[in-house]
Amino acid sequence: MYALAVVVVALAILLGDWERIRFNFFNVEVMADMFPGVLTVAARNTILYTLMSFAIGLVGALALALMKLSTIGPYRAFAIGYIELFRGLPALITLILIGFGIPIAFDLRMPGGRVGAGVLGLSIVAAAYMAETIRAGIEAVPWGQSEAARSLGMSSNRTMFTIVLPQAFRIVIPPLTNEMVLLIKDTSLFFVLGTTPLTKELTKFARDFMVEIRNATPLTVAALVYLAITLPLTWLVRRLERRAAVSR
Repeated sequence: MYALAVVVVALAILLGDWERIRFNFFNVEVMADMFPGVLTVAARNTILYTLMSFAIGLVGALALALMKLSTIGPYRAFAIGYIELFRGLPALITLILIGFGIPIAFDLRMPGGRVGAGVLGLSIVAAAYMAETIRAGIEAVPWGQSEAARSLGMSSNRTMFTIVLPQAFRIVIPPLTNEMVLLIKDTSLFFVLGTTPLTKELTKFARDFMVEIRNATPLTVAALVYLAITLPLTWLVRRLERRAAVSR
């Protein structure tokens, strides 16, 4: 496999039209024209949409996880149905449903306009995925912790929120950080709802720039900015997983 990789790289170096590649993918003049907008508008919006979707989704995920673990049947049924539905649907379908389907059907205007609809759609999807992560974290906390708290006279709610959940969140921080990385990339789906010059995220910004100048360099710049955002997070996930493994 190493030999095959070396051969492929060597052929690419020898046969590639590097001047054409440089002009179309690494054009310095085009890169310069994209700044500072790619950072002050596109990257800022991408990060903002991600944080809003993650925060709203996390609140919903916590509620869904507790409902799925509840002894009350209707709560469990609702949580299971919600999680299976929105984990099974493509995120793009959910965004279109929230952005166009529901407003058209019920003559509604989503708070925040198209950005609000996009954030709500991603939050709904993120809640379904993070709910299972949180549920697994809660179940990973040793049952003896709850028994000890109850033996001290704590109520079940106080035991959950002061004893179990803090330990559960410590367990699930790495997978929740992975979910944030996925949300960063899923903000690229916002384009289906329409954008204004001030609400474009990275992918839409780069795509419009590319169409305007008929050069693929904007995609390279967007990819580099995405990596600048996601690589520190993935490094953080690996570090947290190593620390968790050592503590165990």
